[in-house]
Amino acid sequence: MRQGKHEAGATAAPSDAPPTDFLGELRGIATPRILLLIFGVLVLQLAFIASYVGAFHSPSAHEITISVTAGQRTEQVVAQLNGLDGKPLKALPVANAATAKQEVTTGDSSAALVMSGSSKKDTLYVAGGGGSATVTAVEGVIAQFEKAQQRSAESTDLVPLQRHDARGLSGFYVVIGWIVGGYLLAAAIGILGSPRPSGIGAAVGRLTALVPYAVASGLLGAVVADPMLGALTGHFWAIAGIGVLVVLASSTVTIAMEALFGIIGIGVTILVFVVLGNPSAGGAYQLNVLPGFWRVIGPLIPNGAGTSALRNIVYFDGRHLSGQLICLVVYILLGVLGTLGATWWFSRSSGPAARSAAEAPVAEPSS
Repeated sequence: MRQGKHEAGATAAPSDAPPTDFLGELRGIATPRILLLIFGVLVLQLAFIASYVGAFHSPSAHEITISVTAGQRTEQVVAQLNGLDGKPLKALPVANAATAKQEVTTGDSSAALVMSGSSKKDTLYVAGGGGSATVTAVEGVIAQFEKAQQRSAESTDLVPLQRHDARGLSGFYVVIGWIVGGYLLAAAIGILGSPRPSGIGAAVGRLTALVPYAVASGLLGAVVADPMLGALTGHFWAIAGIGVLVVLASSTVTIAMEALFGIIGIGVTILVFVVLGNPSAGGAYQLNVLPGFWRVIGPLIPNGAGTSALRNIVYFDGRHLSGQLICLVVYILLGVLGTLGATWWFSRSSGPAARSAAEAPVAEPSS
């Protein structure tokens, strides 16, 4: 009898064994927790589509800064350009052609229109390094304006793209690689270990582990972009430094989101860096040709800050970097403080219960 019972017990399937049949699998998926997860993924997917299509479906110029000099007609031309429907340009008067060209080469203006007084042929100075979409937009607006004036303008690129930086997209893709690497590392730590650190010491250790990865990622990304492919040349250490900051920004924020929301924090991170950050970064289409929402949030997310920083370093001698550096440092600080704060809160709230369970007497086994 005992042997029979043993054999029956041996052949019974464990209650927690995964289902092997069709209906069992569907019932396993149709639990409230998994259905909620499926719904969250669907929302994230639709947000991805809406964000990318919304940003890129109809790019148009919006207050692109252009310097103008036209002799005695300068103020009149400036007023005419600023009065164009939709405000595609933000025209500023300058004293002469030399000043106009300097504004372009320093990145203070995206373009400069120098109108001749003796002929109807003018010159439009542009900066290809500032973004090909911006150049195309300015040239289109000025071509229409000049045609209405029965004039013509010839474009001259004062800041041409580097030879292997096609359409000026190399910096954008390098930054996206750093962003992805940063949040994937943090996500892997949360999935393979636990989303929330067990205590402040563990949180500090987790954050510290991000630093050598960020340094290696920044350096190797610069190696690929500069000596290996020659896409962004001449500024190796500055590019590597931006890489370190970008990786730390994305990874520390991901760690913080996991500490706050658990594994769902990874989805929040994807929403920030992929759904919102990528289309607003100013890669294929620069900020001044994006719709209002993406134009506003672009500089406030590490994707956009990093892309603009590399563009300024490579093509404009590192000018106008302060805003981008502040953005990256703020994200790193928010990631660190958010991780420590969330860890302290959850460890504090679970601490008394855990201590009570640990101090409870262990019942003696019944004979």
